[in-house]
Amino acid sequence: IEPAPAGTRKVVLATNIAETSLTIDGVRVVVDAGLARVPRFDPASGMTRLDTQRISRASATQRAGRAGRLQPGVCYRLWSQAQHEQLSAYSGAEILAADLAGLALQLLRWGVTPQELSWLDVPPPAAYAQALDLLGRLGALDERGALNAHGQAMAELPSHPRIAHLLLRGQALGLGALACDLAALLSERDILRGGGADLHSRLALLSGESRATRSAQGGVQRARQLAKQFQGLLKGRLVIGAVSDPEHPRWLGCLLAFAYPDRIAQQRRAGGADYRLANGRAAQFAEADALMKHEWLVVADLGSRQGQREERIYLAADLDPALFERELAEQVTTLEVLDWDEREGVLRAERQRKVGELVLERQALAALDEDTRSRALVGLVRRKGLELLPWTPELRQWQARVALLRELDLQQHGQSEWPDLSDAALLASLEQWLAPFLGKVNRLSHFANLDLPAILQTLLPWPLPQRLDELAPRTLSVPSGSRIAIDYTENPPVLAVRLQELFGLAATPRIAGGRLGLKLHLLSPARRPVQVTQDLASFWANTYLEVKKDLKGRYPKHYWPDDPLIAEPTARAKPRK
Repeated sequence: IEPAPAGTRKVVLATNIAETSLTIDGVRVVVDAGLARVPRFDPASGMTRLDTQRISRASATQRAGRAGRLQPGVCYRLWSQAQHEQLSAYSGAEILAADLAGLALQLLRWGVTPQELSWLDVPPPAAYAQALDLLGRLGALDERGALNAHGQAMAELPSHPRIAHLLLRGQALGLGALACDLAALLSERDILRGGGADLHSRLALLSGESRATRSAQGGVQRARQLAKQFQGLLKGRLVIGAVSDPEHPRWLGCLLAFAYPDRIAQQRRAGGADYRLANGRAAQFAEADALMKHEWLVVADLGSRQGQREERIYLAADLDPALFERELAEQVTTLEVLDWDEREGVLRAERQRKVGELVLERQALAALDEDTRSRALVGLVRRKGLELLPWTPELRQWQARVALLRELDLQQHGQSEWPDLSDAALLASLEQWLAPFLGKVNRLSHFANLDLPAILQTLLPWPLPQRLDELAPRTLSVPSGSRIAIDYTENPPVLAVRLQELFGLAATPRIAGGRLGLKLHLLSPARRPVQVTQDLASFWANTYLEVKKDLKGRYPKHYWPDDPLIAEPTARAKPRK
């Protein structure tokens, strides 16, 4: 911030500090790239990351103003005037892209919900729900979703809920000093950039065990000052169950897990760079790191590069899984899982101890109760879709026939006696119609043995099966005497028939008690479509003669009368004499 020495040019590389009221003496030239690194909270992952985006026109005006604060200056914008007009007028409100955990904690402390307040910009529901979920993971809420005593204590500390939880739990275990040091490290920029991801090396700098480089000394000093401030906040708070070995290095991972329970990570393969997080996301080291020798980690800092799915691990600490038996026991859930082994295609039952999406321990279950078993099978069908069941083309036609009659009723009367047998409705009601027939299904291949037509036809009460054949017949008799199948998978249904077989038929055939005319695909002798129509009478009167000329030239041995309405229909080349 101090002015440059006489005769020396100073270059200031700045982010959005150039848009603040801070004045840096001697600045008369601004080179604006038109970009900003903006924190964006992702509710899907529960993480905030920096995204590079174009600035607004208002930000560009503010940046240009830095060049003329104390003397005439100039701003060079690295974009064209046409691009300038395309910039948004103003930057978006921060609340629309921020981590709302701190906001949610304070609203709960006040006893209000977002809906009870008036906002300039309403907090996004997804981000707010994510914030409440995090507070629940941090033990701040009771069973009613209100703040408990621990949550009230967290709200009293001027820090992010993650840091507040870390400080309080650390103090209760007699690890207050370590918790304050860790909280300071997490609240500041990394004080050892390029020094690997292990947080133990940063603690060594704070304690003086390791010597900081000249460029890192300022960051180390700020972290020490912040740690002292945190220690002042914890004064007078009780130590409930002090650990017997506070100097043991495993407590760093334990404290970090208090702050980031959703970022507890398990290695996918021994010695590998890939980890899976408790929130279900993937994370990896971009390059070899000493922490890769540990199966369990807690990740403090994650980031992603454009075009990459996996998060990159920047800061982490190793985690002793033995801590899940006591200090981190609240992170462990035990549940009985009945699900499919996708690789072997068999039903497996086991008791799992899990940390989020990570499995700590599996134990096979011998006995399966029918309700649990049925729920697992239904869940598999719901997850994989109805195509898992042995559908046939004939059964799909049956389903489409019922759907057609239901649709016609709804259009005409607003209600229908025909049940909804669409895929969506069937998936929603698997428990009612499919579950009773799954008693002998133990392998994926066993689904093929189900009598699906008989199962589905139980959903059509009497006398609807009989009326189905009357109103939506599977086949239709045409003038030649042939019975032609109707395709109900299209709307309107299609009757694909050779043109010669319809000689003598004056009007389009109708179904559903005369409510719907079929769509006719009129075929050549080679069974290729020559005309598509729902108005057969119009075809005979206006189009037939043109079609006849073409067909007579291509199929001269076939019968092409001048008047199709009085001609004899035939399924052969010519009528029998």
